[in-house]
Amino acid sequence: MSEFIKVTEQTSTYHQLENMSIHNLLVNMNQEDKTVPNAVENAIPQIEKLSAAITDKMLAGGRLFYIGAGTSGRLGIVDSSECPPTFGVPYGLVIGIIAGGEKAITQAVEFAEDSAMGGWSDLVKHFVSDKDVVVGLAASGTTPYVIGALKECRKRGIITGSICCNPNSPVSSEADFPVEVVVGPEFVTGSTRMKSGTAQKLVLNMISTTVMIQLGRVEDNKMVNMQLSNVKLVDRGVKMLMEALELSDYETAKDLLLKHGSVKKAVESVSAL
Repeated sequence: MSEFIKVTEQTSTYHQLENMSIHNLLVNMNQEDKTVPNAVENAIPQIEKLSAAITDKMLAGGRLFYIGAGTSGRLGIVDSSECPPTFGVPYGLVIGIIAGGEKAITQAVEFAEDSAMGGWSDLVKHFVSDKDVVVGLAASGTTPYVIGALKECRKRGIITGSICCNPNSPVSSEADFPVEVVVGPEFVTGSTRMKSGTAQKLVLNMISTTVMIQLGRVEDNKMVNMQLSNVKLVDRGVKMLMEALELSDYETAKDLLLKHGSVKKAVESVSAL
């Protein structure tokens, strides 16, 4: 069996970074970042299959889990935490799990990602079942915490997906629906918080947004189910409601919105009259 080669760990094509001017550092990093969307585009067929599998399970009442370590884990936490305010779904429908627990969101927890059974143990705390989908996030594709979790899921008939940035990776072999976004060597050798992190963030945006649209949480191009959790979102909701109901008075629309709690419910209340 040939040795698995991590493209993400290969030497940067840029050298003597410490001798570059600030301008050149920024220009060169930007040049590398421009390659990421193309790599994501190449993976769209894989992303489509994973998104369809997640949609099917969630329409049947299942949940979506992201599980990862380090930067990958944090990106899963970000995406899962933004679904309730953006789409009005309950907390606990999309769940992000990170090796090392909550502390690891802001601080590195040494060796947490090396526990082959740690990921499964953390999933069990959420009563994961074959109704759910578990997506492993690992830029390297070799994180034991993630691979172990997916292995245990598959033993129990739980649908698995993965997102990584190396081709033919170990984590992909444990996923029913692997996504591999190969972005090449990082600007700073091995720093996968850079292009790899950007790629994972783009894919997570695409998956969660696509799934939520399929679940009926968006109408036209509007977040009609968003939570009214701050002044900005209330104002956005009022303007959406004014457009939807052809209202000219801001305060009337605002009162209606706050009374019903979401744009969708406010529109439905008027439609029912």
